[in-house]
Amino acid sequence: MGSDPGTLKLANDSAEAESEFAARRAAPARVPISSLRPADSPRLTGENPEHVELLAMARDLPPILVQRSTMRVIDGMHRVRAARCRGEESIAVTFFEGDDSEAFLRAVDANLRHGLPLSLADREAAARRILAAYPRWSDRTVAVRAGLSHTTVGAIRRRFGVPAAAEGGRVGRDGRVRPVDGTSGRVRASEVIARNPDAPLRAIAREAGVSTGTARDVRERLRAGRDPVPGARRAAAREPAPPSGGPATSPRRAADNAPGADWRSVLSSLSRDPAVRYAENGRAFVRWVDGHAIEPVEWCELIDAVPPHWRDSVAELARSCAGAWLEFARELEQRATAKSGHGVA
Repeated sequence: MGSDPGTLKLANDSAEAESEFAARRAAPARVPISSLRPADSPRLTGENPEHVELLAMARDLPPILVQRSTMRVIDGMHRVRAARCRGEESIAVTFFEGDDSEAFLRAVDANLRHGLPLSLADREAAARRILAAYPRWSDRTVAVRAGLSHTTVGAIRRRFGVPAAAEGGRVGRDGRVRPVDGTSGRVRASEVIARNPDAPLRAIAREAGVSTGTARDVRERLRAGRDPVPGARRAAAREPAPPSGGPATSPRRAADNAPGADWRSVLSSLSRDPAVRYAENGRAFVRWVDGHAIEPVEWCELIDAVPPHWRDSVAELARSCAGAWLEFARELEQRATAKSGHGVA
């Protein structure tokens, strides 16, 4: 049976009207700066005066993001200050319709993706707030939203006593609820594979209650004659976690607990900062860092690829590279300390 042309036209007109309405609601509008409330910002130290001066000299800046129900700035306080410095009384705004918790998530996300980077302290404080608002979220989900490693988020969860869900599961980035301890899932997956070695990965994952990626890793480990549960995870299941700052029992454990910066987040924000993006040496620096940075989880996965007869040479090379990075870090810290000593209050 064919569809009624009149009904189709009404449906299309309705869809177009809804799309147009949504576009109008999302379209920037100019509002008086005096009507805005200060941001619930993830920046613990507030706005940076030097960044405000830099933006005050720029033109055609993107609209700021404002929570409509409260008129609180979600993202763009530096742009608001810059507009005031230029003597402007209004500013372009895009409105956000969510609640306070969702607004804070948007604020963190926006500050991670562009402009002045969030400090480690900012990101850790943001993770604490996100964990308090969404305790069932997995460490990896919170880590992505806060620009941290999942191990750092796990340490924050333990330090501040933020529990997982009552039934022992957490909500992952895909919305699925998974058990906090993945060891049992891996054991179940190994049992499913033992019964049916040629079963499709999706079938194994479904029966064992794990992700397809976990099922694949378990099968590859079994084929290589290895334990289905990684050594560090099995040790963690057997032993209590060492106290904060205590010695790690292995290089892999040390890497897992390292709270270092999330390079992908840092580089993404760095490349969007106007002070870097519009400077030739800034763009060159971003490219250089992208080729020289390595995260702990990366070397944990690659270290087994080094043949035994090359280990001493590669270790010496790693120490040399680490020494160069340490000198680089010391020089940056010295310049930051010298600058803060002459900064504007």
